Amino acid sequence: MTKHCCTHPAAYPHGADRGFTLVELLVSVAIVSALMLIAYPAYHQYVDKANIAQAKVDINSIEQAIERFYTVEQRYPDTLNEIGMGAFKDPWGNVYKYTNIASGANNVGTYRKDKFLHPLNTDYDLYSMGKDGASSTPLTAGVSQDDIVRANNGAFIDLASKY
Repeated sequence: MTKHCCTHPAAYPHGADRGFTLVELLVSVAIVSALMLIAYPAYHQYVDKANIAQAKVDINSIEQAIERFYTVEQRYPDTLNEIGMGAFKDPWGNVYKYTNIASGANNVGTYRKDKFLHPLNTDYDLYSMGKDGASSTPLTAGVSQDDIVRANNGAFIDLASKY
């Protein structure tokens, strides 16, 4: 009696166990594709939520730095550069937007406004332009819906669509 190695043709008399069939490979590819179709959107939702949460934390940190500046100087900074945060970027790579409202400077057209076209704040505006990197002064504008805004003088920091 002779022993056959597993690679010897006599070990596989009908050739059935030599590898994967085309059908098996197609089924495997279909299963992996279906899993990817489910996992990919879920992953992007997770990333979007994480970016929004990070932007909210960043706005809160900038707000604290502005309030410290106000405590010392008795005025709000004219720009974020005065507090060393002028180049600070949101999770989407855009710099945070800031407008000093309390100074009375002639920049009324740049104030963020709610659905009734009332200014969101009386002290200063601070926001991220969100995922699309575009914004408009009224929050009702389509490009403003994904913005992360500070409203009610800091009592609200979240998506503009939730305000």
